Amino acid sequence: MSLPDPLPVTPFTRPARGSVTLPGSKSITNRALILAALSDRTVTLRGALFSRDTRIMLAALRTLGFHIETDEAALTIVIEGRGGAIPVREAKIDVGNAGTAARFLTAFVCLRPDGSYHFDGDEAMRRRPIGALLEALAAQGAQADAHSFPFTLRTAGLPGGEVVLDASESSQMLSALLMVAPHARSPLTVKLKGEAGSKPFVQMTEAMLRQFAARPADYQIEGDASAASYFLALPLVTGGSLTLTNYGGSLQGDVKFRDVVTGIGPARRAVDRNFREYSDTFLTLAAIAPLLDGPTRITGIAHTRKQETDRVAGMARELSKLGQRVIETEDALEIHPRPLRAGQVIETYHDHRFAMSFGILGCHDLHGDGRPWLSIQDPACCAKTFPHFFELLENLRQKSLGD
Repeated sequence: MSLPDPLPVTPFTRPARGSVTLPGSKSITNRALILAALSDRTVTLRGALFSRDTRIMLAALRTLGFHIETDEAALTIVIEGRGGAIPVREAKIDVGNAGTAARFLTAFVCLRPDGSYHFDGDEAMRRRPIGALLEALAAQGAQADAHSFPFTLRTAGLPGGEVVLDASESSQMLSALLMVAPHARSPLTVKLKGEAGSKPFVQMTEAMLRQFAARPADYQIEGDASAASYFLALPLVTGGSLTLTNYGGSLQGDVKFRDVVTGIGPARRAVDRNFREYSDTFLTLAAIAPLLDGPTRITGIAHTRKQETDRVAGMARELSKLGQRVIETEDALEIHPRPLRAGQVIETYHDHRFAMSFGILGCHDLHGDGRPWLSIQDPACCAKTFPHFFELLENLRQKSLGD
């Protein structure tokens, strides 16, 4: 479905109702692809996400010589594991702006004792952190000719021992090392310098390593808890209620956003929350903060300045454009509701979470007659994790109107 750009969001004039089947988790899908490729058997992934980020990972694994069969209609991926071997010795790998692909694949190819791999990504990826991971891999004999994208990496296998890693800018770097560690020639341990960026994602990796150690032939991927945040927030904006059919698995820290929604409640109470452990969902709260009954304070988000874009500064900018009073610090946003300013186009910065979060705010019937009052620039950026987001939102709006 081709979307107009910018996309005017049509408000709900009736309370939301119906059920939502979430896309598979991007974080779990991309971890499962790496772990399946590392296994010593053929693994079928079920409920997999097919989006820009997972397609980048699939393309890279195929480039590296892995045999993979996909069925998008059935949401399945079948991958032949190679027991820790990397079939192709030399390759060019484009990671786009997919952080999981960038960090996971960088460590993954280092299992090859004699490889040469050229990595590159888009402009945003060239500004995202990878240097600390390359330093840790250098201690294992890998040689990179730069400390940011693009770079060429010459690999020497993983001899094992202790490596020191600063994962404060991204926990994905720690997850990358944890997934390849079991395939080092001798035990590989990671000593952290500072705290990892997001502990729940490290815990997800550790839990999935235990699951794959049991050598599954089939692996079920949970519905995306980050994506769920938009549909948990929608009834706060429109009234009504929604059922999320595949929500609430045990692996994702972002399920904690449900507690935020409970705290807001039908009275739309303002909240003060630390989002360090589930920061992908802070934009959902920030976008609907203009509708709450007082100042909303969001803390623990400094590390999101180095994600797809500077999410803290971008959110402050877009909310200010809508007439809100926003106090921005390095690690926090405080949003004081003011009357919403209609006719604005939201800049998304090529970041899917801006598009989806403000898409939910746009469902608020500001004028009281269903007229669109807010538009989303580059709505297709949702393809990163949720290709059919706006289509699903419109279907829910139509359903709310009844027969």
